[in-house]
Amino acid sequence: MIIAVFPGQGSQTPGFLEPWLELDGARERLAGFSELADVDLGAAGTTWDAERIRDTRVAQPLIVAASLLSWHALDSRAPALPQGVAGHSVGEISALAAAGVLTDADGMRLVGIRGRAMADAAAAEETGMSAVLGGDQDAVVARLEELDLTPANYNGGGQIVAAGAASALSALSETPPPATRVIPLSVAGAFHTRFMAPAVETLRAAAQGVNPAAPARTLWTNRDGSVVTDGRAALDLLVEQVASPVRWDLCMASFAEHEAHGIIEFAPAGALTGLAKRALRGVPTVALKTPEDLDAAIALLSTDNDTQGGAA
Repeated sequence: MIIAVFPGQGSQTPGFLEPWLELDGARERLAGFSELADVDLGAAGTTWDAERIRDTRVAQPLIVAASLLSWHALDSRAPALPQGVAGHSVGEISALAAAGVLTDADGMRLVGIRGRAMADAAAAEETGMSAVLGGDQDAVVARLEELDLTPANYNGGGQIVAAGAASALSALSETPPPATRVIPLSVAGAFHTRFMAPAVETLRAAAQGVNPAAPARTLWTNRDGSVVTDGRAALDLLVEQVASPVRWDLCMASFAEHEAHGIIEFAPAGALTGLAKRALRGVPTVALKTPEDLDAAIALLSTDNDTQGGAA
């Protein structure tokens, strides 16, 4: 099985969307996404600077829109698509759309609401996130507990993302766990922690108006790396995930159990293929950073006997 993976917040860079907008129909599709998410995604992905696209209200819909543009670009060229899908954090919205659980329209509406709600929750207290690289996982988690920080992302490959109060993150940087390196992340709040509880309620109310379908592809959840076969359950898990840890390490372990022999990461790509290269050694990866990478993805798909045709 070849698996499509969709990145989360922090993957965006200034101007990254420019080459994708040269594809037929991309600008028109993005204009529709902009209206649904209530963000000028064309400007955000081409001319806005790093600080402006760091805003959670902008970053989340921008990332999902880019992932969906690149997904449709591959679908327009490839004879078949990956049969497995998973998303990291906000990338779960992209994954649910690729799996057919959500329509693109529902996904873009929800990500607009999610981004605004999480930005509002983040503004209530001074919080943030830092990546902790290396060290013993139990020792890292113990140190975070001492500081009342949450291990918000278990990313695999020796990386845990800590989240919580800004003062506690400063203490973590000053006295890190043994054999680790702490890198502050450019995000606006402590995502996937109790600080996001108000955003969960907002998103849950919005999701009640959505009619999800059963997944048309194998779909993994960030909650515990398990496969989800019910559309409503997948949507409920996506809502709850806003305030619960991302277990990407367990997702990758499950990819291995399902004998994944290829990973394709959709735009803005790079972070998840980097993790896969460390945690899934020997599994070929393709990062769709620009349309020039589509041929490599098609070549990888041609090696798979378990692909699925047609857009979801």
